[in-house]
Amino acid sequence: MLTPCRDKPGRFPWWAAAFWLLVWQLGAMWLDEGILLVSPARVFLRLLELAPHLDFWQAVLFSFSRITAGFALACLAGVLLAAGASRWRLLRELLAPLMATVKSIPVASFIILVLVWVPSRNLSVVISFLMVLPILYQNLLAGLDSMDKKLDEMAAVFQVAGPRRVRYLVLPQVAPFFRTACALSLGMGWKAGVAAEVIGLPAGSIGQQLYNAKVYLETPDLFAWTLVIIVVSLVFEKLFLFLLDGLLGRLA
Repeated sequence: MLTPCRDKPGRFPWWAAAFWLLVWQLGAMWLDEGILLVSPARVFLRLLELAPHLDFWQAVLFSFSRITAGFALACLAGVLLAAGASRWRLLRELLAPLMATVKSIPVASFIILVLVWVPSRNLSVVISFLMVLPILYQNLLAGLDSMDKKLDEMAAVFQVAGPRRVRYLVLPQVAPFFRTACALSLGMGWKAGVAAEVIGLPAGSIGQQLYNAKVYLETPDLFAWTLVIIVVSLVFEKLFLFLLDGLLGRLA
């Protein structure tokens, strides 16, 4: 009889990671062609070679700051728009086709369109914002719609002040929806942001480093920078959710 899995999403045991690293290593040995598939050991060595250089950290900081800015702006806009759409039906109907369009357009098309209006240095900010906003907006709106209306009516009867109503009535009911939306959109924001950099090629970005590695067939660099993206994205996600859980715990 199979035992149901109760592990939290996003977590995996060390042996699973070791298994896929072994598969990667065996695949590299079988192909025996460094341009097509480089071994994980070679990638880690290349990463160690890149890490001491200032350009490496400048590229990481460049991409991190812009993608994080796009995510933060999307959080702010998502909260404000969802709150307004929950209160005013006209605004909800006005935003519905816009959010549906943003969700439907491929990322590559968005990048090319936005690149016409926005300098390449700020492209990743706009693209990560656009990719994250619909997820946050729709999840927050669903959370606001699912609130217990009787509690809201009771707060109105007892004339509970707006800030206290938000903290003790709205926040506990909507917070799980907001956290889920953040967990879903953090990775999406990084994928879209780096893709924008690969197309827009802003100087000193991770996307530019990926593009250069591809053009010059520097496969170890390509894998090394991809590993950097994965690590930075995961660390940012875990840190952000940890801080968010702490903040929500204090406010609860």
